Amino acid sequence: MNRLKRWLESFRVRVTLTLVFSMLFMGVVSDTMLQHAALQVQFENLRDRLKAAASIVASAIDAEMIRQIPLNRSGVQSPMFRALFERFEKIKQENPWVGFIYILAPKEGGARWQFVVDADPYLSHRKNVTAYPGDEYDVTNFPEIREALKGPVAERIIKSDDWGTMLSGYAPIVDGDGNPVAIVGVDTLVSDIYRMRKKIQEKVLWAILLGTLWALILGFWLSKKLTGSLRGLSRGIRSVSRGDLKYKIDVRGNDEIAELSRDFNRMAEDLNRTHQKNQAYFYGVIRSLVTILEARDPYTRGHSERVAELSANMATQMGLAPDRIEMLKQTAILHDIGKLGIHEAILCKKEKLTERDWELLRTHPALGEDILKPVSLDPEILAAVRGHHERHDGTGYPDRIAGEDIHVFSRILSVADAYDAMTTTRSYRQAMKHDEAIAELKKHSGSQFDPKIIDLLIRCLTQGEKPAS
Repeated sequence: MNRLKRWLESFRVRVTLTLVFSMLFMGVVSDTMLQHAALQVQFENLRDRLKAAASIVASAIDAEMIRQIPLNRSGVQSPMFRALFERFEKIKQENPWVGFIYILAPKEGGARWQFVVDADPYLSHRKNVTAYPGDEYDVTNFPEIREALKGPVAERIIKSDDWGTMLSGYAPIVDGDGNPVAIVGVDTLVSDIYRMRKKIQEKVLWAILLGTLWALILGFWLSKKLTGSLRGLSRGIRSVSRGDLKYKIDVRGNDEIAELSRDFNRMAEDLNRTHQKNQAYFYGVIRSLVTILEARDPYTRGHSERVAELSANMATQMGLAPDRIEMLKQTAILHDIGKLGIHEAILCKKEKLTERDWELLRTHPALGEDILKPVSLDPEILAAVRGHHERHDGTGYPDRIAGEDIHVFSRILSVADAYDAMTTTRSYRQAMKHDEAIAELKKHSGSQFDPKIIDLLIRCLTQGEKPAS
């Protein structure tokens, strides 16, 4: 009995027991923080995806189409309903994560809204639940729907209704005067979040069990390394909680804390891959919308791809790194996405644009930034999209910045965009010859364009890297 008491009171046993209990405590804390960080990142990414999807869909809908749909069951036979229904169905097919897409319009009284279009193909299979044009929907428990009349918004918590448990994003459909007439809703089921939570719990549980086993075996030696390792893990948790998904813990050795750190690194890599996939999904969706935008005007078809190719050639001549060149190409594809918010009558107008037309057209760089911002794209891409119509002398739009203050991507895009515009036929003029376009660019070098970028363009075209028109 005395021998057992002395053994229990020994320093090694005390340290080992302290280590075991500390590991269990830290495991619980780590489990809670890791789950919170992972789920928060996933949840916010999902909210951003929903807001962006709703914004993109809403920006492509003409308010007049909504007004032409009869708000009764016969409305499903109207051409405008069928056109929107088919468009929504195509979006759902191309984006499996989208569960429902619909349009709701407010009624007088506030709490009761009414459906205009619902892209759910299973209306007939629901019991006592329909979403035909004019069918009412109680938004009392969904304040975000009302908020959406002011701008894009996503629900802050997961909610349930007759359609199921889901998370939703909303965006307003506005008329030509900027007044909201309805909202677009995009819903997604939340099963992915629950699956991810279970996976994270299993990983952390295994890491805790292995850590406890190693603590019992290694005892005193392991206790010396405990403080430094746990601090590193704690720093990693805080970094991931703040959104740094590329953070890696420096792992040394093969003990239980090192294993937990590796699990953390793997989890961070999984989260980063998921984040990159989300951005890739949205880039694909937005690129499809760019294609749709250019298809509205046959004279601009392929414009973004040609600008991307020419911009990449100039960036190569400049000596930019391959990853930066790839980012520039993505930016070039997306640079005119803001024109989704400009009426087609202005974009395809053959006559001279009025001052009001120009005022609206000049808003498209800022609109493009607003469309892309919820997707959490790289800040450089957002800055380049916003600034691709700035001028070297500071008289451009929307921010009237000048010279080196303009992002280098914007300066490259400005020249490539102008060259392609001049050398392709448009609805209001014939294409210029190559020499004429170069002369025009030189004429505005130092005022509209950066002279160094003009020189880069000429060097690229002289070396035979001119993109096909």
